[in-house]
Amino acid sequence: MPTTPLSIAFVGLGAMGAPMAENLIKRQFRVTGFDMRESAREALVAAGGHAADSAKAAASGADALVLMVVNAAQARAVLFEAGALAALSDGAVVMLMATCPPGEVEAIAAEVVRSGRHFVDSPVSGGVVGAKAATLSIMVGAPQESFDKARPVLDAMGDKVFHVGERPGQGATVKTVNQLLCGVHIAVAAEALSLAEKAGIDGRVLFEIMGGSAASSWMLRDRGPRMHEPDPTVASAVDIFVKDLGIVLDAGRAAKTALPLAAAAHQMFLAASGLGHGARDDSQVVRAYRALNAKPANDP
Repeated sequence: MPTTPLSIAFVGLGAMGAPMAENLIKRQFRVTGFDMRESAREALVAAGGHAADSAKAAASGADALVLMVVNAAQARAVLFEAGALAALSDGAVVMLMATCPPGEVEAIAAEVVRSGRHFVDSPVSGGVVGAKAATLSIMVGAPQESFDKARPVLDAMGDKVFHVGERPGQGATVKTVNQLLCGVHIAVAAEALSLAEKAGIDGRVLFEIMGGSAASSWMLRDRGPRMHEPDPTVASAVDIFVKDLGIVLDAGRAAKTALPLAAAAHQMFLAASGLGHGARDDSQVVRAYRALNAKPANDP
């Protein structure tokens, strides 16, 4: 940890970004944040941070910029259109922590490096729970020098920081593989529940059994119970996996790698979204299975 607190600009104070920024404040970093929502900016101030009325203003003179935005298009808009990159101090570090396609990350990194700043490809996994507890897994693709500069900031937000490669885009690739596994695990848990329910088996009993068997996964144990709730609290939305599994499939096409299970899972999340459940918790992909397997109205 540096003896003099670094000045950090944080853009994207959503469900994960807000607690991540608060953890930086707790570690004595000076954090100035921006989000389109005034309520999010006010919450940051209440936590001991500072609010700015634009991404450029937040980045002005900062030593580091953390981007916890929705996608690569938003990252580009913040950096290049809104002027945040040019507002940073010379030699500052840009940390892109959102889930983005590897190719997009490489292209953004090249522009950032040309400006004389460092770029750290650093997507996260762990959800809202991990963001609040500072236990995120962070997958970093960056030259060693850039990684070393960013490390104190990353350590304040996650307890599992992995330097997976020297090139931006490599962190995004690892996150893409992570999302492939997560999406398939959630979908297959919903599929298993759908079969059990059709056979008249109590799904809660099913997941209690499966959660302690060789068939278990972290996603089954975490999302499975929420599949029984009528409207569970949103930890991560169905539409997030529509996006992320789309990134997975794009990466597969670029690498000419067949990903049939990811494609099937993507279709089920897409179906759930099409049924109007895109903003619901991602466990509600089970609604697509229930719709698919529903008995006809005239079936006794």
